Amino acid sequence: MDWLVELFTQGSVTQTILLLTLISICGLALGRIRIFGMQFGSSFVFFAAIAAGHFAKRWGIELNAPMMDLAKNFGLIIFVYTLGLQCGPGFFASLRKGGLKLVLGALIAALLSTAICVLFIYTTGISVPEAVGLLSGSVTSTPSLIAAQQTVLDIDPAAVDAANTIGAAYAVGYPFSVLCVILAVFFLTKVFPKRVAESSGRGNDVYTSALEVRVQNPAVAGKCVRDVVSDSGMHFVISRLWRNGNVEIPMSDTVINEGDHMLLICDKDDFSSISRFFGHEENTDWNRPDIDWNIIDSNLISRHLRVTKDEVSGISLGKLKLRAKFGVNITRINRAGITLVPDANTTLQFGDRLTVVGGEEKIKAMAKFVGNEESRLNEPRLIPILAGLFLGVLLGSVPIAVPGISAPLKLGIAGGPIIMGILMGAFGPRLHITTYTTRAANLMLRQLGITFFLAALGLGVGGDFVETVFSSQGLKWAGMSVVIAIVPLLIIGLVNEKWLHLSFPQNLGVVCGSTTSTNALAYANTVLGNDNAAAAYATVYPLVTFLRVFIAQTLIMLLA
Repeated sequence: MDWLVELFTQGSVTQTILLLTLISICGLALGRIRIFGMQFGSSFVFFAAIAAGHFAKRWGIELNAPMMDLAKNFGLIIFVYTLGLQCGPGFFASLRKGGLKLVLGALIAALLSTAICVLFIYTTGISVPEAVGLLSGSVTSTPSLIAAQQTVLDIDPAAVDAANTIGAAYAVGYPFSVLCVILAVFFLTKVFPKRVAESSGRGNDVYTSALEVRVQNPAVAGKCVRDVVSDSGMHFVISRLWRNGNVEIPMSDTVINEGDHMLLICDKDDFSSISRFFGHEENTDWNRPDIDWNIIDSNLISRHLRVTKDEVSGISLGKLKLRAKFGVNITRINRAGITLVPDANTTLQFGDRLTVVGGEEKIKAMAKFVGNEESRLNEPRLIPILAGLFLGVLLGSVPIAVPGISAPLKLGIAGGPIIMGILMGAFGPRLHITTYTTRAANLMLRQLGITFFLAALGLGVGGDFVETVFSSQGLKWAGMSVVIAIVPLLIIGLVNEKWLHLSFPQNLGVVCGSTTSTNALAYANTVLGNDNAAAAYATVYPLVTFLRVFIAQTLIMLLA
């Protein structure tokens, strides 16, 4: 049995794989257990890895550091890139609709944590390297840590001890931050239980709904659909029009008469504005699950079609003129789990699920035009994905010169790939680059990436964790890191809810994104039962990553 002992105790490629998979299995299994009403999910892998790292050092087990770094960094890259791909199709739409509020919330959180860090420097006597290390760890920002250490060495190449101090403080602050962000999410779910109930277990299309209106506005009556949509300045699709007991699909040149009933597809937030524009909202709730859309009338049916033809992908609806060609109406487009309200400028992408309304024969004709071959969706398209990973890492390595800062900033291996994933998901189809993956495949890659990242990271910091934390200096660092981590999150969580009026998934996404905490996002997804928080997380993540790097370097240069 000596071979088995050596397999687990001597640093090698095989040992690394065995340890990471074993830690991941234990962490994921323990993450399902409720502790004081909380389930940590994949986040518990990190704590299991810290325990494993502690005992590995205590028992003299040799670890393969280069392999651990490879697993940690590659897992992080896979996670953030696939997250970007998932959120990319709806990223710019979400940025235009309430995106500034998301960014404002994350900015407030970043400034609050920085202010607390500076306050500790002047009131507790800790050094600037210690404070910056705690700040980086308390917001789980590895790019910030790397930037701070590099800045110290750029200023003084002999300041190795100061760089190591930053790393030690980061190692103490990081685990407490992971726990604090999860506790902040847990706190918000308990303070706003109704908001959790409204947001749980449903996909991103929860915000896109059907609304019935009756035309009573004289300014609308007598105009064609095209002009009415343009004049409104709002985003909606007229799905059906009831007139004199008949139901029809309105075309762009269909004239709207006073008294017409129309079924609109729009965002819930726009219900009141659209109702006022047309004059009157009917009381029928067309979003009830018991409504059979296919028997509302005898002539029109509703079907889901898949875009699986490369010739159609990357072309806007205005150019395709599907309503004029086939006499059908596209009321919704579900893209990577995000539901969009289409307009003439909306570009179709491979894998889009179209909700169409029209006659049965006309829908069949349109199905042939867009493809609608489910089997094509299962074909793996690895070249565009690997190319995106390559470009993301390259983007993260580009030095960005900032006036007044001697050392250039970099987005790093976290910021670069998520930005490239967003860009590829949003604009790839327009360049006829198909980055489509099924939602299940994307989720699998994300979970695998974050699990290996947490396992390798925890195993790396676990060796000295107990000794450092339970020293007098470590306890002092731990207390400060808790304050830096949780106070801004609780404040911004309440600000998001009470003053910025974000949806609850957006609130949790901003809370997790403002600390760039991938494992907290995984916990938020577990709490909600969906990944609705991911869109807000991806919206603020690139800005926060850059901001955290900039803050760390600025503190070192101005205060050290």
